[in-house]
Amino acid sequence: MTAPAIPPLAADLDNGLRRLKLSTIRRLAPELLITARTQRWNPEEFLRTLLDAELAARDASNTRARMKAAAFPMLKTIEEFDVAASSIPKATFDHLASLEWVRAAENYCAVGPAGTGKSHSLIALGVAAVQAGPKVRYFTAADLVETLYRGLAHNSVGRVIENLLRADLVIIDEVGFAPLDDTGAQLLFRLVAAAYERRALGIGSHWPFDQWGRFLPEHTTAVSLLDRLLHHSIVVVTEGESFRMKQARTRTPARLTKK
Repeated sequence: MTAPAIPPLAADLDNGLRRLKLSTIRRLAPELLITARTQRWNPEEFLRTLLDAELAARDASNTRARMKAAAFPMLKTIEEFDVAASSIPKATFDHLASLEWVRAAENYCAVGPAGTGKSHSLIALGVAAVQAGPKVRYFTAADLVETLYRGLAHNSVGRVIENLLRADLVIIDEVGFAPLDDTGAQLLFRLVAAAYERRALGIGSHWPFDQWGRFLPEHTTAVSLLDRLLHHSIVVVTEGESFRMKQARTRTPARLTKK
């Protein structure tokens, strides 16, 4: 036997839910009406079920939109991060994972050699923040400076910075990967200064802070930038062998077989 067809909502109810953009309630209501009548739900139970479903759907949709806007180059999670194998102390990582520093507009700065977990931790914490509600933007330092340069060319760099700082957390990875000219360094400083005590920053660099003069051409700019960046900051120095190199050595080589 085939299940009886579920009668559609009355036209006026369907149109009203459509106008109110309650798409999940509109989709679920016909079947839930039958369930409610069959199981003799009270009105509050019926209404609560519909509202819970609508809110859950909207939360999921908002999370997807924030994740897309964050522009992560890949998705990493804090559950995937091997704290025991990293040089980040577990207590420090647990504090970072709590996201209290994001809510307090503090910074997380990770410095150390390539492949020691800086980018993974930054992205994983950014993904966790998106899932918890805050807005996040991810950039490499080169992409960020290019974005600011475009604003400078259109005489709108101040507006570009304010738009970027609509995010609660701005992640700037690969700082120092390429040297900056005077203008690029000044633009980076303007962003850091504008974010100071207003928004959280996540910074990743393979250069220790005392060597930032290697890619920041002006000593005064480097000192002023670091002064604001490190004032309210959780600093982690990663070390050890590259995780990627370890994984490359443990992979089983592909074997060629003759047909």
